[in-house]
Amino acid sequence: MILVETTLKSAWIIELQQFTDERGFFARSFCQKEFAAHGLKTEVAQCNISFNLKKGTLRGMHFQLPPKAEAKLVRCTRGAIYDVIIDLRPGSDTYCNWTAAELTESNHRALYIPEGFAHGFQTLEDNCEVFYQMYEFFAPECSAGVRWDDPAFNIEWPLATPIISAKDLTYAGFQK
Repeated sequence: MILVETTLKSAWIIELQQFTDERGFFARSFCQKEFAAHGLKTEVAQCNISFNLKKGTLRGMHFQLPPKAEAKLVRCTRGAIYDVIIDLRPGSDTYCNWTAAELTESNHRALYIPEGFAHGFQTLEDNCEVFYQMYEFFAPECSAGVRWDDPAFNIEWPLATPIISAKDLTYAGFQK
C-alpha cells in the first residue's frame, strides 16, 4: 500500500502496490499497522455497499456528528466515481476546503476520509458499486449533511445535471 496525503490534512488516497505475475496481481488494500503509523483509524465497525444504476447519480454530502463522528475508507469496486470530501473541522487549516479523487474499478484507489469531513460522490458510469469500510457504527440521530451545490464550497462536479435523492436536496445552506 502507498498512502498519499491529499491537500486536506488527514485525508489520504490509498494506492495499491501491486505484485503481478501471469495470473494477475496481488495487493494489500488495508493494513492496521500502516494505518496506525499514519494516525488513521484501524478498527472497522461495519462495511457498506452503494449500488448506483445511472451515470450522474450524486450521493452526498454526508457525515455524522459527534459523538458518533465517523471516518471511512471508500473504494469503487465497479465503474467509476468522482469522490468529494469537505473539511468541516473548525480550526483546521483547510476548513471548508474540498478535494476530489477519481476512484475506479481499474485504478483500485481508495480514499480515507477522517472524522469531521463531509463525503459524497457522483457516478461517472452506469452500474457503479462503491464499497465503504466504516470506523463508527451508523447512528441515524447523528446523521447530517451539507448541500452538494452549496456556494460556501463551490464544488466543481463533472456532470452538470445530477440524479439526486429528495433527502439530499433538503440539506440547508452551510453556515460558517
